[in-house]
Amino acid sequence: MKFFWLCFVPLFVAVDAIGVLPMFMGFTQDMDSRRIRGILYQSVFTAIAVALIFLAGGTALLKLLGITVSDFMIAGGILLFVISMSDLLSTEKRQRKIDPDNLGAVPLGVPLITGPAVLTTSILLMNEYGFVLTALAVVVNILIAGFIFSLAGPINQILGRAGAKTLSKIASLLLAAIAVMIVRKGIMALMA
Repeated sequence: MKFFWLCFVPLFVAVDAIGVLPMFMGFTQDMDSRRIRGILYQSVFTAIAVALIFLAGGTALLKLLGITVSDFMIAGGILLFVISMSDLLSTEKRQRKIDPDNLGAVPLGVPLITGPAVLTTSILLMNEYGFVLTALAVVVNILIAGFIFSLAGPINQILGRAGAKTLSKIASLLLAAIAVMIVRKGIMALMA
């Protein structure tokens, strides 16, 4: 159980459902509840499928490219750090023009729910805790994100815009600390 939580927490931070929630609400604000539900299902399914496919084939891809786990830990840690710093230093998460028919798949499913932070974190955790625990933690976190999105209205009323931004910044700070730890472990593994 302890190892599940060691997988769950970094992935919870990487998914950043509270940080993505304002974008979900913005994308779906003028839609009826049936369409929002369809977008929600599409985003969760897409995010889980992409994360599990990458988790299953990511290590083989690394081997094919001649990249060691230590190399990936250092590069992934740096990438996570840059992502977290970008989120910490920006005032708004960027929104792009999107196709409403594919909104659940892109950008919600990928890259907002399952993006670089989730993919990098999941590969690193799999190498430390194994496929099953990491896959379970990924699926649970994405389902939690879907549940949070399904409660977008009440959550927005409770947290407000400032509360959602504050929680997102705290999650980004935790992600930065996790990134530093991953880089440190990668360097130690290379030196060993």
